Amino acid sequence: MAPNEEQNDGKQKETKAEDAAKESVKESVKESAKESAKESAKESAKESAKESAKESKEVEDTKELDLAKERDRLKFHYRGHTLDQLKRMNMDEFIQLLPARARRSLKRGLPPRQRKLLERLRRAYRAKKRGKDLLTRTHVRDMLIFPEMVGLKIGVYNGKQYEVVDVNPEMIGHYLGEFSLTRRRVQHGSPGIGATRSSKYVPLK
Repeated sequence: MAPNEEQNDGKQKETKAEDAAKESVKESVKESAKESAKESAKESAKESAKESAKESKEVEDTKELDLAKERDRLKFHYRGHTLDQLKRMNMDEFIQLLPARARRSLKRGLPPRQRKLLERLRRAYRAKKRGKDLLTRTHVRDMLIFPEMVGLKIGVYNGKQYEVVDVNPEMIGHYLGEFSLTRRRVQHGSPGIGATRSSKYVPLK
């Protein structure tokens, strides 16, 4: 073999080796690019999942807050105080929440008949805690309804009979007589024969 041919063969081998090295470098670059793209896609997916989870948590928290506000709004309030807060108040604190007429009368103190009724109602409240549902009858129509009376049954006299009043939280600050009316609705019937001149001509059936 001539020396020139040997040199050509050596050059070809070198070029082939260089081409193979270049191709391997290109393939490694492509693989690294693919891996980096996959990793970035995974990271972006994780970040998006975290952000969506955070957003969903925020939405749930806002919904829970709205529900809590709605429940609090639907609860009974008297001048901004719940029923439990009213029951924990003493008489002087509760008097300050009442309208002027009731506040003035209570500042003078309860008359003996109202004091006796209040003692009887407290006994009925203690009996209710033991499981006995007592009915307290009274003629005291001008008794103011206090928070401790809520849940009791009171028979309020209306001049003819005792009307049973179930005390609800919405009745606080009102008087017992407001829920036992002394008058009934008047319903007139048809006139009898001879009641008026026109009734003479009412045909008999």
